[in-house]
Amino acid sequence: MLSIHKSIFFGFYFLLFISCSSEDDVMYEPLVPETNEAFSGGDATVFDISKNAFGFQAPNLTNDEQLNFFVGNSLFNLNWVTSPASTTARDGLGPLFNARSCSGCHFKDGRGRAPLFNGEFSHGLLLRLSMGENANGAPIGDANYKGQLQDQSIPTVTTEGGFSVAYTTVTGKYSDGTAYELRKPVYSLNDLSLGAPNGNLKISPRVANQMSGLGLLEAISEATLKSFVDENDINSDGISGRLNYVWDVQTNQLEIGKFGWKANQPNVHQQVAGAFNGDMGITSSLFPDENCPPNIDCSALPNGGNPEIDDDDLLKVVLYSSTLAVPARRNWKDQEVLEGKRLFNEANCIACHIPKITTGVHPTITALSNQTIRPYTDLLLHDMGEDLSDNRPDFLAQGNEWRTQPLWGIGLIETVNEHTNLLHDGRARTIEEAILWHGGEAQKSKENFTKLNAEQRAKLIGFIKTL
Repeated sequence: MLSIHKSIFFGFYFLLFISCSSEDDVMYEPLVPETNEAFSGGDATVFDISKNAFGFQAPNLTNDEQLNFFVGNSLFNLNWVTSPASTTARDGLGPLFNARSCSGCHFKDGRGRAPLFNGEFSHGLLLRLSMGENANGAPIGDANYKGQLQDQSIPTVTTEGGFSVAYTTVTGKYSDGTAYELRKPVYSLNDLSLGAPNGNLKISPRVANQMSGLGLLEAISEATLKSFVDENDINSDGISGRLNYVWDVQTNQLEIGKFGWKANQPNVHQQVAGAFNGDMGITSSLFPDENCPPNIDCSALPNGGNPEIDDDDLLKVVLYSSTLAVPARRNWKDQEVLEGKRLFNEANCIACHIPKITTGVHPTITALSNQTIRPYTDLLLHDMGEDLSDNRPDFLAQGNEWRTQPLWGIGLIETVNEHTNLLHDGRARTIEEAILWHGGEAQKSKENFTKLNAEQRAKLIGFIKTL
């Protein structure tokens, strides 16, 4: 059960005070890091803190996998073009899309952000749309705008529309009286070309995440994930994480969801194919249909083949996405960092952000199997409170439920992507703000954080920045 994983880490970190000749005469015993704690991705760890920190291949791949990684990298960064084109293997963009390449949203394999101004394209945030759920729990898209608002189109097709973001201010105070301000986003749909959406439309903003370590997460076994589940909060700690079960288009049945903000994709293959289809309008064997609104006859438009990306190329992008190495920890032996880690543990953040997991057997990539990794996630759904709710169900995930975000790499987002915006919609401008938005099952941990003094808060955040 989850309680085992909460308690196992506390024994490693402590401050020991030994009485001597007087009450003021004490001895301090330094905190000690774990063995190999720097290796966040096990053998798939890379020691790099540059702007390219998220873009390296796992060091332990076979020669063939290394070759396919570089081909997948080129396809990931490729700008797709409209059909017909002389580059017949790279055409088929659209007719509606959000970005021309995978890297358009995942710049340098990193994290997207909200638009800086109205009309900015390919920034890495999109709006999911739905007006209900089907028998399997999958969201049903709007009749006109389908499952995702696409703000770009090929020249012969009218763009669906765009959106803008405005922010309201939310204020609060720490227990020591220090004030803070948060920003809450409000989204507006603009210049819609297909009329007003359904009155029951549900909108969910989703930021593109950094790519490191996806294959390692996929390699975590079903048994391990089930051992984290405490759906009925049997141990009475207020944490009741649960698995999402989502539709796998290959097995044609419900499987455990691991990827996406709501854990709504079962594996990297489907995640990648879904992004090609939804974000760029590129069809594949998994998703052979274009996202066409009712006023467009897609069969009359030129396309890049059927499908527009063949299985061989798609699988190379899947391998690339699966084998991006995880950056190693920095300053992991520093005493202040270890003190921040102790505070992180004592606040019970590790109830959901589980520090250490051993992967099982990856279905296709041996290098990712049986690795001791430190992702700081349980991949489960948790109630994060009404303030973060998008009010949009996604299979078993309710509006207020989100998958625990892995924390590895979080301290390098600023270096790679030149921003520090966090959470599913990028509303948090810093790690501190992300913590302060936590509610629901995480409310008590947030309150534990707000009761710390300024020096302790800085140490806890400093520790997270080393992940």
